[in-house]
Amino acid sequence: MGIQKNVFYLFIIFVVVFGNEVDDFDEATVEVVDDTNSVDIPYSSPTPLDASKVYIAEHFDDKDKFEKHWIKSAAKKEGISEDIAKYDGLWSVEVPDRDGLPGDKGLVLKSKAKHSAISAKLSRPFTFNLKPLIVQYEVVFQEGQECGGAYIKLLSDGSETKNLANFQDKTPYTIMFGPDKCGNDHKLHFIFRHVNPKNGTVEEKHCKKPKDRLEDYFNDKLPHLYTLIVKPDNTYEVIIDNKVVNSGSLLEDFTPPVNPPAEIDDPAEKKPADWDERERIPDPEAVKPEDWDEDAPAQIIDENAVIPDGWLEDESKHIPDPDAIRPDDWDTEMDGEWEPPLIDNPACANAVGCGKWEPPLINNPKYKGKWMPPLIENPNYKGKWRPKRIPNPDYFEDKYPFRMQSISAVGFELWSMSNNILFDNIIITEDIKVAEEWAAGTFNKKRLKIHKESESILEKIANVTNEYPALWGFYILVLLLIVVGIMYLCCRPSSSASHKETEEEPTPAEKKKTDEVTEDDPEPVLTNVDEPKPVNDEDKEKYSDQDEEDEEEDEIEHEHETEKPKSEPIAKTGEGDQPVRKRKP
Repeated sequence: MGIQKNVFYLFIIFVVVFGNEVDDFDEATVEVVDDTNSVDIPYSSPTPLDASKVYIAEHFDDKDKFEKHWIKSAAKKEGISEDIAKYDGLWSVEVPDRDGLPGDKGLVLKSKAKHSAISAKLSRPFTFNLKPLIVQYEVVFQEGQECGGAYIKLLSDGSETKNLANFQDKTPYTIMFGPDKCGNDHKLHFIFRHVNPKNGTVEEKHCKKPKDRLEDYFNDKLPHLYTLIVKPDNTYEVIIDNKVVNSGSLLEDFTPPVNPPAEIDDPAEKKPADWDERERIPDPEAVKPEDWDEDAPAQIIDENAVIPDGWLEDESKHIPDPDAIRPDDWDTEMDGEWEPPLIDNPACANAVGCGKWEPPLINNPKYKGKWMPPLIENPNYKGKWRPKRIPNPDYFEDKYPFRMQSISAVGFELWSMSNNILFDNIIITEDIKVAEEWAAGTFNKKRLKIHKESESILEKIANVTNEYPALWGFYILVLLLIVVGIMYLCCRPSSSASHKETEEEPTPAEKKKTDEVTEDDPEPVLTNVDEPKPVNDEDKEKYSDQDEEDEEEDEIEHEHETEKPKSEPIAKTGEGDQPVRKRKP
């Protein structure tokens, strides 16, 4: 009964604690179902929410428009072999291999192990001033990714980006952003090129690595949405599939840092020749003890060892195989004199050992090793030498690294060992809401379609649990209830034991029905009953067995008696009409 109460209390706790969470889950589920009732999710080429805030919005659904807007590179990469220098990778506008929406297309890199480059002009240059920069695009590694990148370059505005047919690796860019992988090295690049305000040199600044695991984005062959937000306050966010995976400051989270140190070590200063950096030195006054033997070996032969009994010194551990036969094709002139292979000597199988016996080695009690003088504090110790610090002649302070070079074009310049990489739905805007609305009409619909088509029951449970972590408590409670139920079934009294208790203690109604003697009746007079006699151990065992048989017979008779009519006469004793129970012999 106590276990049943505990189960009931656990159920009440579950209802109170998780009731609200389950209600939220039901509401969220209804919202998703209301979006679409079919796997065939409707799709139309997206239109930016506010075109005035957009610099490029490319969905690749219109092949004619793509061919007019996008330019394939005809350049050659410098400094490499002529046969691989040309940017001759193939690009194509195609529907996705899987999980596509009706009418949706993407830009596909068809070639592997080739240099590939393609680019397009922005509708107008983006100037880093008072508006944030939002770059967003989709990538699908349709064949997975072995080695190569899928990053996008935002090309700097200038003379070198006027003719995009010359786009190659040396073309100046302002930002490089996106996934890259080779072997087990998975990266998500955010690199910006910073112009030194003092001398005009340009240096790449690399963002710190995200803490999240990136492997699945390269291997699951699903579309993933990459978003970069750079704000005028010098902060940034890197987002994958609407989840922030990296964030920080342009001033603090890049290598090398934007601003150099104000002071540096004096490169002209050298450490003095008499500068002693040793904290401890060998004691110059120490003398090796006269009894110190540096030549004594670490181990010596045990002089007290004796050959074990049964050691067969005259027998070899291995003998030529007597059953071996020289191969028929053995050529003595070519192969040399044939010798049978060696096998273990059967005479040594049960012996302590065979062959020449040698006494074992033991540690030499006189061994001390090479003598070294003890160490003492160095009286001439001056500490670690460091050159003096001087003002950095190249120092500058750029408080606004957000103010980067303007961008006028966007492009992909890649080398990949995997083909069929699909790019889609590129947008560059100054308004995050425009980017979110763009993704809602493209990427979000793709993932919803994939979700509906592919998820199994277990996947649904996992997805819902990720969205509502409190459901873990529900799973734990269900498991606990199962365990408690099993314990209850295993530990409760058996039905046979309960039945036996019922037979041993019948209710008053049962006693009345069977005409058994009740407590209020006087004790019956037993006839033909001898006084009990003492018995030995053997008789105890015999009587014990007999009593068990008697109990079984009593149970059978009891069942038969309950089946008899109540009017059946009962034997009388003649004294008070009490029923008589006779002991069986």
